[in-house]
Amino acid sequence: LPPAVLLKDTKLMDVKLGQLGSWLAMRDFTPGGILGAMRRGYDRYYNKYINVRKGGLGGISMVLAGYIVLSYMWSYSHIKHDRRRKYH
Repeated sequence: LPPAVLLKDTKLMDVKLGQLGSWLAMRDFTPGGILGAMRRGYDRYYNKYINVRKGGLGGISMVLAGYIVLSYMWSYSHIKHDRRRKYH
């Protein structure tokens, strides 16, 4: 039997749907907490994909794909008016 893990220390992927509300209530949503979470995410990404001995294009291509998706989402409201329409 694995040792019990506190709900506060549980990763999001391991939280049950019924526990999601209480898990979110335990998160730190102050600006310092949000910046700390972003920093931890960046460090995890950097150490997994960029700071490796035999690196590939995986990490950089994920950043590029993310940039493409975000730029499309940001400009979608402008792009949707440029569609070809049968009736004007």
